[in-house]
Amino acid sequence: MKIHTKKRVLVTGGAGFLGSHLCERLLNEGHEVLCIDNFFTGSKDNIIKLLDHPYFEFIRHDITFPLYVEVDEIYNLACPASPIHYQNDPVQTTKTSVHGAINMLGLAKRIKAKIFQASTSEVYGDPQVHPQREEYWGHVNPTGIRACYDEGKRCAETLFFDYHRQHQLCIKVARIFNTYGPNMHLNDGRVVSSFIIQALKNEPISIYGEGLQTRSFCYVDDMIEAFVRFMNSPNEVTGPINMGNPCELTIIELAQQIIELTGSHSVLKHHALPKDDPMQRQPDISLAKEHLGWEPQVSLKVGLEKTVAYFENVLSTINLNS
Repeated sequence: MKIHTKKRVLVTGGAGFLGSHLCERLLNEGHEVLCIDNFFTGSKDNIIKLLDHPYFEFIRHDITFPLYVEVDEIYNLACPASPIHYQNDPVQTTKTSVHGAINMLGLAKRIKAKIFQASTSEVYGDPQVHPQREEYWGHVNPTGIRACYDEGKRCAETLFFDYHRQHQLCIKVARIFNTYGPNMHLNDGRVVSSFIIQALKNEPISIYGEGLQTRSFCYVDDMIEAFVRFMNSPNEVTGPINMGNPCELTIIELAQQIIELTGSHSVLKHHALPKDDPMQRQPDISLAKEHLGWEPQVSLKVGLEKTVAYFENVLSTINLNS
């Protein structure tokens, strides 16, 4: 039986997809959780079952403004993560990544807290190295429509390592690859949620370009396990560390699996490829294996089955209320 030291933990973006799962995991381990979210993309529905928990506290707050609280650890997850959401207000997206990082790092410095940064595989851009290793510097368009997110996250990483070097702050920087599972936003435009919704409605499944671009999908439970292991690792393990599933497949292969799982009558419909859309995405997780003893355990089939069940329930609730 594991014995956990009770900590007070701040989770920014705690009502979002990953944040809500992280809050629940931390509560299950016996910690106090302070959840921060401005509901730009997060949802109260994701944390509704946590609100009555005696060790859960929620504050509606935008991290582009300073926050003054007392905690032991900080997980900085706040930022729109899907292209539809982060391109909706690109200036605010950059502010959230950069100003938000400055505010959270300033808080961590003041209270001497360990701080985790949810970075992204998008720091690699449209990679010229495959699979992507942490020492690869990336291939990013700094003025493109995705730059608000890509460059915002890259700048945040810079800030984290400068605070680490200049102020000896204990940091953990994780580069998160495509993750999926329950609590994903219904209309976030991400490929897994979009395909499942379209398949369940028997609508044409939107394939951008030829559909031969590749992605690697990690189930949310595996990702949260990586977060917690990273935060609990020795202080000298700062990252950046890739977190994702190294099993690569094409977008068309994903669509075919979802059609088969849902028994859908959907057909594939091709659209123009979005600008700067990466053609390849696959993590090298050697560092995660070495330093965290971590690799994904949930197969794509099992993860998709759980995610389909979640969206079936969401759609049935919407239909009942309409």
